[in-house]
Amino acid sequence: MTTPLPAGFRIALDHSARRIDAHRWAGGSPARVFRLTPAGLTVWAALRTGPVRSQAAGVLARKLTDAGVAHPEPPPLTAAPDVTVVIPVHDRLDKLARCLAEVTGDRYPVVLVDDASRNGPAVAELAERFGVRLVVRQENGGPPAARNTGLAATDTELVAFVDSDCVPPNGWIDTLAAHFADPLVGAVAPRVVPAAGTTWAGRYTRATCCLDLGDTPASVAPNTRVAWVPTTAMIVRREAVADGFDPALSVAGEDVDFVWRMQKAGWRVRYDPTVRVRHLEPETWVGLLTRRYRYGTSAAPLTLRHPGSLPPLVLHGWPTLTVAAALAGRPRLAAAAYACSVLSTARALRRGGQPVDTVPRAMTDAAVKTWLGIGRYSTQFALPLLAAQALRHGWRRRTAVATLALGPALTEWARRRPAIDPARYVAGHLADDLAYGSGVLAGCVTHRTTLPLRPAIGRHRKE
Repeated sequence: MTTPLPAGFRIALDHSARRIDAHRWAGGSPARVFRLTPAGLTVWAALRTGPVRSQAAGVLARKLTDAGVAHPEPPPLTAAPDVTVVIPVHDRLDKLARCLAEVTGDRYPVVLVDDASRNGPAVAELAERFGVRLVVRQENGGPPAARNTGLAATDTELVAFVDSDCVPPNGWIDTLAAHFADPLVGAVAPRVVPAAGTTWAGRYTRATCCLDLGDTPASVAPNTRVAWVPTTAMIVRREAVADGFDPALSVAGEDVDFVWRMQKAGWRVRYDPTVRVRHLEPETWVGLLTRRYRYGTSAAPLTLRHPGSLPPLVLHGWPTLTVAAALAGRPRLAAAAYACSVLSTARALRRGGQPVDTVPRAMTDAAVKTWLGIGRYSTQFALPLLAAQALRHGWRRRTAVATLALGPALTEWARRRPAIDPARYVAGHLADDLAYGSGVLAGCVTHRTTLPLRPAIGRHRKE
């Protein structure tokens, strides 16, 4: 039986939602079609103009928000939430001081976990200055172990994890804690926005920070638009934490594993970008690329723990053939493959009674995404091979290599228009991909697996 969204919640349509006809809507992530009965249409009309007021409205709202067609908007808090802030730290005293200055501005208790910092007395002095409780670990265990230590030192219903290099805004806890009026919500994360300087690396980071998941709310789940959220800043329900963070993932990936285990246990994880937490990013290429390499090493253990949840590339039949033919310099074959993709998709949609007017654009988008995905995969795992191909073969091969190597970066630059020129952006993008891919390869060697390198073969949804 579906647990309804509680009374008082409202819902807001996702940007992907569109009306097909009087009884059907499409949207969500992954995309799907919903058919509403006459009774469902009445409930739907009420939900679009007001809060949940009935069991039927709550059930429909739950289905729509779980599918990503709509997003829940909780009512304001009527009482202060039962929450403790946990900040794990290992050195980084200047950043810690800035974080504590912001966090202690709220009225909630704070536990500072010193993960065996080299200058423990300085950490203790900051804890005393800001009036927070200090818990000291004798051995450095990394962020997951430190968060577990902080969790064990609290007894509140909710725990707000904040990394020491974060600067949260006033009132952020109250805004996110409102989501826990839904008894199925296990965690809520804000938008993490990069705070970096004006160096080349800093400007690149501001434009491409992998922790910034955008300005659209989401239900978090693998293989959706927002597949994970970082524990850089996150509020969790103690009941949903289970075994906490895995200390074995001390280098990177512990937050992804934590969120996916929670989601698989039946809890909802929400991404709410109305709250923006600033994250102090690396401002040197050494710092940035070292972090990207470290993130890459987590792909192997995560793939082994959560098979199918972290494919490096997803390929669909006709779009892949279209792109492959174009790269091979076979325009007629590429055009034929594109035509087949349009015709086969339109035929499947007609059988389901769905409109086909958007199929050509959808198949064009699919081909472009496939091209960009293959290009990113190539620069992450085969950049030296691409360079060798460009040097040893004719202009046609060089053109194909150039589109793969430069296309994703230039496309992103054109979309984002960052405060950095295209040449530097492309150079940074290639270095970023190479660092991350090197980390993935190193993780594959360590864990003796090639799963993180294997593309997934997908199928278009036919609903």
